[in-house]
Amino acid sequence: MILKALYDYYNRCGDLAPTGMEYKEISFLVVIDEKGNFKRLEQRGDDKNGQKFLVMKGVRSGKTPKPYLFWDNVEYVFDYCKEQADVQEEADEAAKKKLEEEIAKTHAKNVALIEKIKEVANLFPEEKELRAVCDFYDKGGLDAVKEDSLWPNVEKRSTVNVSFLIEGHTKIVAENPCLRSLAESSNQGKKHKQSVCLITGEECDPVATTTPTAIAGGNPSGSRLVAFQTNKGYDSYGKSQCLNAPMSKDAEAAFTTALNRMLAKGSHNKFKLGNRTFVFWASSDDEASRKMEDGLFDLLGFTDERDDDPNAKIEEVRKVFKAISSGSLKTNLDDRFYILGLAPNVARIAVVYWSETSLKEFATNIERHFSDMEIVDNRKEPKPYMGLRNMLSAVTLSGSNVTPNLPEAVAKSIFLGIPYPYTLFSSCIRRIRAESGDIRITRAAIMKAYLNRLNDNNQKKITIMLDKQNLNPGYLCGRLFAVLEGLQFAANGQDTIRASYMNAASSTPSAVFPTILKLSNSHYSKLAKDKKGLAIFFDNQKKEIMAMIQDFPDTLELGDQGRFFLGYYHQKNEKANKETD
Repeated sequence: MILKALYDYYNRCGDLAPTGMEYKEISFLVVIDEKGNFKRLEQRGDDKNGQKFLVMKGVRSGKTPKPYLFWDNVEYVFDYCKEQADVQEEADEAAKKKLEEEIAKTHAKNVALIEKIKEVANLFPEEKELRAVCDFYDKGGLDAVKEDSLWPNVEKRSTVNVSFLIEGHTKIVAENPCLRSLAESSNQGKKHKQSVCLITGEECDPVATTTPTAIAGGNPSGSRLVAFQTNKGYDSYGKSQCLNAPMSKDAEAAFTTALNRMLAKGSHNKFKLGNRTFVFWASSDDEASRKMEDGLFDLLGFTDERDDDPNAKIEEVRKVFKAISSGSLKTNLDDRFYILGLAPNVARIAVVYWSETSLKEFATNIERHFSDMEIVDNRKEPKPYMGLRNMLSAVTLSGSNVTPNLPEAVAKSIFLGIPYPYTLFSSCIRRIRAESGDIRITRAAIMKAYLNRLNDNNQKKITIMLDKQNLNPGYLCGRLFAVLEGLQFAANGQDTIRASYMNAASSTPSAVFPTILKLSNSHYSKLAKDKKGLAIFFDNQKKEIMAMIQDFPDTLELGDQGRFFLGYYHQKNEKANKETD
């Protein structure tokens, strides 16, 4: 199912590299004439990223040099060993010997590249630009390259890719059509007995191995999504390698190209949580599908904030999911949405998560997340707080040291519409206590969302703003504490009871409230001398809440502690109170 969905995504896009080809960033071009004479170096792209060109795909593994066709990195193309610049003349013998070994390895790579270039040029003798590259090396063009004014830039970026350009041409040599035909006619390994492709269902000559894919935290040269270790117990019925899961060359190229596209740098079809990388895509390419892909990328915390309204992007995202969920933005019943979670491994990429839902069902789950996280916001400058990264930052110290597997668990709750993880809620309570009752909006939203998804029929649902009908003891105690704090601040210009008593009041109310109620009488007397009306305002609020509290609980369990903090937050952000402030 995963491979078929990736294969369909390849066909959906229409602009991905054809079989045997790939788009690669190339940072420098060696400009030569048709006789192979060196003209100049040209830099493409900027100092960080090169320009993308469609070239013949290259796969490297093992220690033997395996050059690519008419493009490769600086070591292969220029016979340049980056370690040369790091070793000083006065270095010891061991360092010099190691340098000699590295220089020899680099030279072997360059020799292998030249031999490969000449081998292919001989296959297409009518292609003058291929022969020109051979002549460039035969004429000692490397010496001229190192005299070019751009050579110092090459030395600074010795891992980037290089190719060739004939002066006056618009396409690089690596894009020559004959190389594409070579890629299409080539086959991986020897011919095998015809099998049925597990992706397309058609008869095929199956590939022996699949193309490696680079994933964050994994092998730099890439790992394979589908792989079988030979003679390691993974073979069956006498078959080896990918003959255990037969697929045609075109199908294999399609799904690996699609996966590489979504994992590429700058892709808006991926996000990273811990050491997991998630990719997501829709089966269709219609308006609703494209907007959903963009919206999910923004929701997960990769939003470009706007100076005028940093919350605007999240609001736009919510409108998209709400439109799909309600049906105002039309979708096809057959449209699906996929999420694939991957983790790096030694030889093969591990699949840690897979989700397939209808487009409308997925949009409904995301809209429910927005609804559950919605809470009163009286900030002068609203900022996004419903995104995944905002949520994780709110429950950790300075946004770091996230509990292992918590990001993945929260993401699953959002995607599947299931209860949020207990760890998220408990971490939120812990951070509030550690920061002396700092109940910022994201923390309040997390507590509300968690408690409302618990399916606890004995408890009243938490509303967006102050709910005077909520008689939960924890919620009422939180409201009362907020009133007493406001009274103290109005009387003395400080709110020391929050730092001194809030943590205890939220867990053992009966042991704390008699003390702070007694203090409130002093605060009332002081405030009444100068601002009688304001003193009466707070006193009326206190009496109103006290009338609903029969007895202060001896203890509050963790869920009611969350309700305490929500009652406090709601009371502090109630409209009448904000106007009074």
